[in-house]
Amino acid sequence: MVFSLGICAAASGTGVLFVSSDFSRSHTRGRRRRRGGPVHTGTSHWRCAACEVGEVVRSSRAVNTADFFLGVSALKTLKMRVWIVFLLCLAGHAMAAPTEEELIVEEPVVEEELVAEETFEEEPIAEELEVGANPVQVEIGDFDEAIEVIEDVVAENPCLNHHCKKGKVCEVDDSNTPMCVCQDPTTCPAAEGVFEHVCGTDNKTYDTSCHFFATKCTLEGTKKGHKLHLDYIGPCKLIETCMDSELNEFPLRMRDWLKNVLVTLFERDEENNLLTEKQKLRVKKIYENEKRLQAGDHSLDLLAHDFQKNYNMYIFPVHWQFGQLDQHPVDGYLTHTELSPLRAPLIPMEHCTTRFFEECDSDSDKYIALEEWAACFGIKEQDIDKDLVV
Repeated sequence: MVFSLGICAAASGTGVLFVSSDFSRSHTRGRRRRRGGPVHTGTSHWRCAACEVGEVVRSSRAVNTADFFLGVSALKTLKMRVWIVFLLCLAGHAMAAPTEEELIVEEPVVEEELVAEETFEEEPIAEELEVGANPVQVEIGDFDEAIEVIEDVVAENPCLNHHCKKGKVCEVDDSNTPMCVCQDPTTCPAAEGVFEHVCGTDNKTYDTSCHFFATKCTLEGTKKGHKLHLDYIGPCKLIETCMDSELNEFPLRMRDWLKNVLVTLFERDEENNLLTEKQKLRVKKIYENEKRLQAGDHSLDLLAHDFQKNYNMYIFPVHWQFGQLDQHPVDGYLTHTELSPLRAPLIPMEHCTTRFFEECDSDSDKYIALEEWAACFGIKEQDIDKDLVV
């Protein structure tokens, strides 16, 4: 609280402090404090207390000397009180001064905070991203250059779209042209088990099919390489000699097996797309035929009888198997390599497999035509139809 104080030098040089007339009128003892009042600096509002005392003395000639000294004593008491109040005011002013400076310093900070709040309120609220949206909103164009670089790298590797047959790998020459070269057998992965071993027609066991085909490639152009083929799956072992009587039994079991394979594929083909629509229509007739011989361990006599009785059920399975093997290329002929997916797993179980396919090549030209294939399974010449190879 700021007190209204004033200092006036008396004309008589007594150096007495004088109190504002407002302060003296409100309280003669100077104890009452004004709240929030302005600080008066004009001398018009101040009157000299000593002058007022002098006027009282002069107007009252009846006052005696004792009374005069009594007035002087009262004046000294008033002077002391004024000094006390003045010192209190100086102390209050000194304590209040830093507060005012702090307010002056803090005012710009408050204004900056208000400006920041106004700026924050004006910023649009980010919309919630949809599920799957990119949380980092970057223009796609920022990555155009990177994508182009990746495409250039892909385009510079010609081996990515250059395919080589088994036993060969793709390499580029000095002109960056892709070419197939024989794979080094030592680069093939090691076999994980005996089941990966294969036996060649040279009666040698190879760790994996990769090792076999890589070795065969290195022998290209040689007599040994021309005769080397994959014989069967598994380590090489002694295969019994196929007798003539056993050779005649082989197509009986083979025909029945092909028919049962097609029926099984039809039963499991609801969602796997194992058969085409045309194949499903033909197999459906076999599957729904009540006369069909169910799969089982049947005698050779029963198998021969069923073939004569239900001959039409075996025509399509024989054609279907030829079409499954004739793939590289599709030309109506089966090579030794194209026969491998069928004969290699069969040889360890059916010792007449090798002789059977050798007998099917009736003209010994190393190729088995559709007509030769069908005749081996007992299909009549008039029933051979290339349209059934679907």
